[in-house]
Amino acid sequence: MPNYVALINWTDQGIRNVRDTVERYDRSTELAEKHGVRFEQIYWTVGPYDIVAIAEAPDVESITAFLLELGSAGNLRTTTLQAYNREEMSSILERLG
Repeated sequence: MPNYVALINWTDQGIRNVRDTVERYDRSTELAEKHGVRFEQIYWTVGPYDIVAIAEAPDVESITAFLLELGSAGNLRTTTLQAYNREEMSSILERLG
């Protein structure tokens, strides 16, 4: 299943409600399941992003629908990257001429 890295920042509303961040994450796992998304790991970070999440999803449409629905609550904004493991990257490199 494809892997994705979500770089997440709190909105003004999200930082005002920062004390609820762990509970919001717990609730988001149910929403993730609805879209076929599974969190592999989540980190609360210091630096340009507030949270970094690593997830699996069946396809880009599933992760996009999940993150759009999650973001519609108004607490966060996301930047999403598709990630490749070593085996996947080796397969991609084999296609090079």
